[in-house]
Amino acid sequence: MVHGTLEVLLIGAKGLENTDYLCNMDPYAILKCRSQEQRSSIASGKGSSPEWNENFVFTVSDQATDLVIKLMDSDSGTADDFVGEATIPLEAVYTEGSIPPTAYNVVKGEHYCGEIKVGLSFTREDVRERGLPEDFGGWKQSH
Repeated sequence: MVHGTLEVLLIGAKGLENTDYLCNMDPYAILKCRSQEQRSSIASGKGSSPEWNENFVFTVSDQATDLVIKLMDSDSGTADDFVGEATIPLEAVYTEGSIPPTAYNVVKGEHYCGEIKVGLSFTREDVRERGLPEDFGGWKQSH
């Protein structure tokens, strides 16, 4: 099993459907990898082409097959609006080690509603590097 650190560089998005009709929307992203969830800052007034340029770090194993990025519009006084989401498969980053900033489709239901640009890198962690002595558990003594 592969263990390690997944670094996500959330660059920005473009072509998003503006959910605020009177003014520019204030988008933010919720990044989810299995049970871990992190949230970006709010790109206030950036409308349908926000830029974040933020890094996020997740501890993952190869059982984490996708990174889901959910885009929301922050609204004061009412519930935040769902803008769309992108599902990014992680298999390639486990094999390659890193994927340069790439545009991924943002969808809402079955409809395309913009794209998000994300860079990924994966640092493999050798389980033996966790500070346990090699004879931990008595393996050397058992013949």
